[in-house]
Amino acid sequence: MELSSKQRSYLMGLSQTVEPIMQIGKASVTPEVVQSAEEVFNNRELIKISVLKNCEEDVRLVADKLSKRTHAVLVQCIGRRFILYRPFKDPADRKIVLPK
Repeated sequence: MELSSKQRSYLMGLSQTVEPIMQIGKASVTPEVVQSAEEVFNNRELIKISVLKNCEEDVRLVADKLSKRTHAVLVQCIGRRFILYRPFKDPADRKIVLPK
């Protein structure tokens, strides 16, 4: 899924009020972290994740890995936080309606 700049901007605006729901530490992107993200995506379409300072990998690399493994879209990466978006599979369940 590819986002336009307008859609990306819209999602960044929505994420302003969202607190980081997950933290990634020294072990980086483990199967447990991926499973945790999958569980969060069952209830939310937009999640913010924080990468702790003890993580040796680059934040952008961690964000790319997790987005690929969860089939989500990386919306934004700022500092040690990043935002992922994955719409619900059923269009009737979707809470976020992206602008065209």
